[in-house]
Amino acid sequence: MYTSSQTEGMEMSAGTAEIVLVEDNAHDAELTLYTLSKRNFAQNVAVLRDGAEALDYFFGTGRFSSRQLQELPRLVLLDLKLPKVDGIEVLRRVKTDRRLCATPVVMLTSSREARDVAESYRLGANSYVVKPVDFDQFAAALQAIGAYWLALNERARLVDDSEEIAR
Repeated sequence: MYTSSQTEGMEMSAGTAEIVLVEDNAHDAELTLYTLSKRNFAQNVAVLRDGAEALDYFFGTGRFSSRQLQELPRLVLLDLKLPKVDGIEVLRRVKTDRRLCATPVVMLTSSREARDVAESYRLGANSYVVKPVDFDQFAAALQAIGAYWLALNERARLVDDSEEIAR
């Protein structure tokens, strides 16, 4: 099992993060990492503790200024209720950026508020999953998310302008 000190604002292992987990609750982050590792869905998970840190990661600013921005994650798991910058604003910024807009973002949150669900989808969330309280149900939900987004789903490849013109 991973401890919060092991997961706080760092990648589980070296290299490009396949999954970016934006989660301020250390217990939920630990359970997510444990489940993902048990199911072998991702070897590299970046765990970010607040929305400002997530924006720094995605846009290569702050302590992530040396990150290779062309290396995009395969999946973002994003909580809504985050310190500093909320998940809705992170989602807005990711989905309006040409480089990041095709990156799948799953809202993984405890909020069942209709306005949160509607706003998330309006801004381009690819899925909205309410975190189950029960560990087995939580693990099953992550199993389904991983199976779909990492095993079945075909990743979008951004086409640059020169390729688009050639068609």
